[in-house]
Amino acid sequence: MGVPPGNRPTVPRDWFQGVPERYVAGADTRGRQEGRPYPRSQQVIHEISGLDRRGFMVQTTTVDTIGQFVDQTVMIRGWLYSKRSSGKVRFLLIRDGTGTIQAVVVKNEVSPATFALTDTLTQESSLVVSGNVHADARSPGGYELQVSEITVVQVAEDYPITPKEHGPAFLLDHRHLWLRSAKQHAILRIRSQVIEAAREFLNREGFILFDAPILTPAACEGTTTLFETDYFYNEKAYLSQSGQLYAEAGAMAFGKVYTLGPTFRAEKSKTRRHLTEFWMLEPEAAFAELEDILSLAEQLVSHLVHSVLTHKSEELKILGRERSKLESVLSPFPRIRYDDALDLLRQNGIDHEWGEDFGTAEDTLISELFDRPVMITHYPLQTKAFYMKSDSDKPELALCVDVLAPEGYGEIIGGSQREDDYNKLVERLTQHDLPREPFEWYLDLRRYGSVPHSGFGLGIERTVAWICGIRHLREAIPFPRMLQRIYP
Repeated sequence: MGVPPGNRPTVPRDWFQGVPERYVAGADTRGRQEGRPYPRSQQVIHEISGLDRRGFMVQTTTVDTIGQFVDQTVMIRGWLYSKRSSGKVRFLLIRDGTGTIQAVVVKNEVSPATFALTDTLTQESSLVVSGNVHADARSPGGYELQVSEITVVQVAEDYPITPKEHGPAFLLDHRHLWLRSAKQHAILRIRSQVIEAAREFLNREGFILFDAPILTPAACEGTTTLFETDYFYNEKAYLSQSGQLYAEAGAMAFGKVYTLGPTFRAEKSKTRRHLTEFWMLEPEAAFAELEDILSLAEQLVSHLVHSVLTHKSEELKILGRERSKLESVLSPFPRIRYDDALDLLRQNGIDHEWGEDFGTAEDTLISELFDRPVMITHYPLQTKAFYMKSDSDKPELALCVDVLAPEGYGEIIGGSQREDDYNKLVERLTQHDLPREPFEWYLDLRRYGSVPHSGFGLGIERTVAWICGIRHLREAIPFPRMLQRIYP
């Protein structure tokens, strides 16, 4: 039923911003200018703009802010997560992207058509629900909605992801839908918080965002893990392994910069700690030495963890993550040298040869010995990338650091002081069998005003996996790319 034309209220035009004109315009010019709705369009306007069936405005809100509207009538737009029945009452669990809320439909408090409608709703059906907000400690989030009206946008087909157990291959094939589940939803909201907190921290420390290219003419982290592609005029290009080299150019221009974006490694690894496409946060600072970035790294990591503890406690609860294991992540972090780490490995049954880099097994064991991230410095120079500076006291060692997350999660940060001497950098390129021509621009940074400078890369997925307490990186990114996975 519509409201009689003579009694229908006139509403401000800006209420209808974004609504198609055919749903908004009145029968004459005056009606169009005032935004007076057609009677036949009231249901559509109700869905989109928040008018009830009498033509009056209902406050549209989201689940995460619904506590502001206790004892008020509001509208929630979302999807049916699950439902159950109890006699003349239907309980609908509705998610809207910001959270979930229980909507209670009582038979004698809604129209017969509305009550009957609840029996037709399937999992993930999209709908618009109006009702009165009640505080209820037993409900998800502490509030529930006493339903007065339901408008169905679409009744979903049979949803393929059900409460039963599904294998990882099935879930990854349906990753586009798996994202909607409570656990995956919590992980990716924490990921968002980690990135937001990283930006907040670095901006506060005087860094500016500096975007590095994805297509590059040369390797940064060695030639064996490059994704190659054809460029124009028979040239070759490669997907970026890191934004670091370009961030160094940014640091020489702006002092302190950071890059944040996808990086790629054509590494044929099937371990739970590897992705072929992952995101890196890479701060780079001029006039900074190794000690400066050690301090920056521990402050950044501590800030990320405590930002999640502060802002995403519900998500941590959904994941069953022990808060106490994160609350201990406070600076300063323990610092040990490579040689000290070798001693720890030998004491725990691993005889690792000096001069070799650590792998997954070594990183895991060492990180399990600490209750907070541990910083390992001064690796053998021969194991590290060409751009790392050697220690003036012990030239066989690099001024570098790996930060290992506790609980066996291993490396989340790799960084170093960069080689700022032109001649030494040319020598390092030769030692690593890298062609000079693609790096001429990089050598220019040592020709024109070279200064000591340092930086590091923090892996977003590894950091998120550790904070969330999940085993595999594939759940820490919306659409994982792995050795045998590029769909969907």
